[in-house]
Amino acid sequence: MSHKRNLKYLNDRRIVYRRKPITDIPTIENEVYMFYENGTYECYELFRSSAKITTYKSLKWHLLVLWYLNPQLDQDDFMKLAEVICHKPNGFISFNIHAELLRKIVYDVSMLDLKEPPKNKLRKVIFKYGNGMSKEEKLRIVGELIGRSKRIHSDDIYECMIDLNDMGKKITISRIAGLLDCSTRTIHRNMCEELKREKELLNQQLNE
Repeated sequence: MSHKRNLKYLNDRRIVYRRKPITDIPTIENEVYMFYENGTYECYELFRSSAKITTYKSLKWHLLVLWYLNPQLDQDDFMKLAEVICHKPNGFISFNIHAELLRKIVYDVSMLDLKEPPKNKLRKVIFKYGNGMSKEEKLRIVGELIGRSKRIHSDDIYECMIDLNDMGKKITISRIAGLLDCSTRTIHRNMCEELKREKELLNQQLNE
């Protein structure tokens, strides 16, 4: 990656960018992880991997989650936070964005109704902070737990893609199938066009 992500601004100002499920109950919980057999949409973990924001749609979603998780922010604070996220050398984003377009996106996000949580990806395995496990160990556990359920969801595939990218490994259909203990046909069947595009973008980032 060309720039390491700089989280200092967020941490210094106590900006919330991670939140564990608040009402969903895990099927299995131990000192290392929480496993939700049917998944949960309540887990928000922005910037948990080294993958960058690569599209305007993804940028808008990240800003919406930050706005939702930090109700104490006023419009000026939120604009400053968005500028930090969109300053390419800070390592959050892979493209340059014009100031006027950013202002429009920030305005659009700030006008959205936050009574309902932002749309989120389904998560089945959530690791606890400070568990001391390596990325390889986490990936193996994810594969074992999700593969055991034999119900492969597109978000399961996405989670494996993010973890493979974070480990610096090229994402392939056979690698995903191996991790989830299923056939490559199952992966192809559950891989939508958006996931295919994301797969290509993540693999491109490995070469930057």
